[in-house]
Amino acid sequence: MDITSANSNIADYQLPSAGDYFNLLKPRVMSLVIFTAFIGLLVAPGNIHPVIGFTAILCIAVAAGAAGCLNMWYEADIDAMMRRTANRPIPSGRIDAQSALHFGVALSVGSVLVMGLTVNVTAAILLAVTILFYVVVYTMWLKRRTTQNIVIGGAAGAFPPMVAWAAVTGDISLESVVLFAIIFMWTPPHFWALSLFACKDYENAGIPMLPVVRGEAYTKKQIMLYTALMVPVSILPWYLGYAGIAYGLTAALLGGMFIWLSYALLTDRKSVDENSASAKKVFFFSVFYLFALFAVLGIENIVGRLF
Repeated sequence: MDITSANSNIADYQLPSAGDYFNLLKPRVMSLVIFTAFIGLLVAPGNIHPVIGFTAILCIAVAAGAAGCLNMWYEADIDAMMRRTANRPIPSGRIDAQSALHFGVALSVGSVLVMGLTVNVTAAILLAVTILFYVVVYTMWLKRRTTQNIVIGGAAGAFPPMVAWAAVTGDISLESVVLFAIIFMWTPPHFWALSLFACKDYENAGIPMLPVVRGEAYTKKQIMLYTALMVPVSILPWYLGYAGIAYGLTAALLGGMFIWLSYALLTDRKSVDENSASAKKVFFFSVFYLFALFAVLGIENIVGRLF
């Protein structure tokens, strides 16, 4: 290579922007993680110093971003095949895979160490389990091998409220397990609704999502089943006494709406290719459902402490 060509290559090279690195962290997913973790911190019994509480939430947020980054590093090949993900920083060439790997590992180790040194060891261990579960169990083991990838892998997204609860109490209790269970049961209908209208993308990438392997009709039945199982679980915080009547009514009302939308999807005889509206309604409502459910739980707790 001559000097002119080398200088030209250097001139054409652009350093990744801060925005590119931020996008590696899957900020939309991170926002839901932060929110559910914050509610877990808020409703946990006992008190935590505001600085320690902020540190715990920051560690959870960084760990979630780190897991997302490592997920993008490992899945860069299939991301490049999917229209929905082709413009992510690695497949688009804005960040090289090695840099993403180093970034994700550094954030993972840093978040766990800070949690352990400044909050408590239990929370740090749970945080490490969360990262490893998402990266190793879900991303590396399950996602490309089984239709149960979302069912089992969904545990990773359900851990944050438990981690936050442990940050306050230093242990794991039935109440925190229930918060875990709500998100765990919510994950399959949420992602299967997405996979219905993104089915072609998953098929092209060779990912065995449920509608790709078992078809639309079976996926719709599973969405209905998991939604029906999720609703009673969502009412447990009220039944166990750490949520009030406002939460109980909200869980019942929103759960009924979720069941109704899932049933509408189940009975929609048109294929998703012809009409994706029913699947999109379930998907977008599921996001609202989880935010609203945890928001009411948090607001009720704040009101209860003030009055």
